[in-house]
Amino acid sequence: MSAATRVAVLNCGSSSIKFALFDADGGVAGLARRPRWGGRVEGIGGPAPRLLLSDAEPRALALDPAAPYHAALETLRDAMRERLGADRLLAVAHRVVHGGAHHAAPLRLDAALLAELRALIPLAPLHQPFALEAIEVLLRERPTLPQIACFDTAFHHTLPLEEQLLPLPWSAYERGLRRYGFHGLSYEYQATVLPERHGDRARGRVLVAHLGSGASLCAMRGLRSVATTMGFSALDGLMMGTRCGALDPGALLYLMEQEGLSPHDVGQMLYHEAGLLGVSGTSAEPRVLLPREAGDARAAAALALYVRRIVREAGALVAVLGGLDLLVFTAGIGEHQPEIRSRVCAGLAFLGLRLDEAANARHEPLISAPGSAVRVAVEPANEEWVAARHALALLQPHAGPAEG
Repeated sequence: MSAATRVAVLNCGSSSIKFALFDADGGVAGLARRPRWGGRVEGIGGPAPRLLLSDAEPRALALDPAAPYHAALETLRDAMRERLGADRLLAVAHRVVHGGAHHAAPLRLDAALLAELRALIPLAPLHQPFALEAIEVLLRERPTLPQIACFDTAFHHTLPLEEQLLPLPWSAYERGLRRYGFHGLSYEYQATVLPERHGDRARGRVLVAHLGSGASLCAMRGLRSVATTMGFSALDGLMMGTRCGALDPGALLYLMEQEGLSPHDVGQMLYHEAGLLGVSGTSAEPRVLLPREAGDARAAAALALYVRRIVREAGALVAVLGGLDLLVFTAGIGEHQPEIRSRVCAGLAFLGLRLDEAANARHEPLISAPGSAVRVAVEPANEEWVAARHALALLQPHAGPAEG
């Protein structure tokens, strides 16, 4: 039998690396929605890192404390090489959170593009530097292996100018201070799958709620992004696990001018000590806070604020859309926390939205009640498939010999 061809996908965060291996022999049209194999390395930099594979039990890792991320990449490389065997690796696709103002499509990575993307690290410090480290390691070790950058900002290049602009002097826009939007690979998947599930309704006024440790909303019309809650950075918009979301800039000036916090201190607070964790004081995860809220006033306040901010931002985007035909929940919290979905939908009941609580509790794909003016759906995220698809579309017509 001839060797099969695969595409690998890496999704690198500050403390974890998700990875997947897709069959590539069928090309873009034949690419299965689910990977042949995958998993994640989690807890990088912490006391108990683990390797979790889709076909094996979790395994504790001993990573070099001086360079834990590089060690995790080496572990992943070895695991992938063993899993590939005689199969050929056509390319590695990377989720790159920030592509800046100019990159609206996937690109093959080289040293020049890597240098350009490094300049964007301050705009996405939780993800950008770690994706670039993985890219740099592979460029050094496997220089002929194609690597494809798939940008989370690219899907939002359809935003109209009034959604891109910040209310700052025009020269700021010319220097790149604008609203970019994020979670684009997640929203691009929804733009692909929702017409299959919901027909023409998906091409109407759609609001997708990507609720994970990071969270945002995207308003779509005609399957294109027309407004979104994240802006210049991944701090904007919704309250998140440890990130603040939209915040009065006067509060930041006060923290620096009156309380003496440095820009580094403020950044640490906004990215790592705010959101659900900051308000509750105990956890960044709704699944942990929900059982505690009856006896913990701060947990209750954190959850109430979390839901209120989703409802408030959703109402603003519905106004931009001029109404709502379809509401979709996706990502970890959106897919797995029925109580959060229920509370959000209760806050949007003024739209004529009615939830089927039994279907919601069962995590069914359709959770709105018969007669609801707005259809409500739950759709799993699948950023890795989108990235693999982009890599195949970019490379296959001109691909040379794939590497093993």
